[in-house]
Amino acid sequence: MTHHQLADEPTLALTPVRHLTLRFSGTRRGARLARRLAVQQFTEWTSLPYDSDQARAVALVTAELASNAVRHGTVPGRDFRLALLLLSDRYRIEVTDTRPERLPSRMTTPPADATAGRGLLLVEAYADRWACTVRDAYTKSVWAEVQHSTTGA
Repeated sequence: MTHHQLADEPTLALTPVRHLTLRFSGTRRGARLARRLAVQQFTEWTSLPYDSDQARAVALVTAELASNAVRHGTVPGRDFRLALLLLSDRYRIEVTDTRPERLPSRMTTPPADATAGRGLLLVEAYADRWACTVRDAYTKSVWAEVQHSTTGA
């Protein structure tokens, strides 16, 4: 797995086969709805079963990115944006929030008795690659990609 934490995304022309972008409330309910929608779109677009390893990876990655946006990245009253892109061999999940000054922290293992702090470790484990991109002074996007095709994986 390739890890590109806090790196600028290479200027690759992402040409999605399909894409969808929606805004969700910066609440736990918004994060839950984002996760459910991401998995639903994944299974619809790829025809992979809901209980496939790839769909489970999409659910876990989306849940972590959306909950981080709600917990650390939104200003009260502001939404977060979920963008889903189906590429030729991978599914890209982008979560954009309104706190560009709060970048994901470096990968460290929390103490064994900690009740939080493992979300990005899970993203690292389940995503094929991920990063944080700051494109302007008002937002940041944390994105991750999950392979859906067995060719080239």
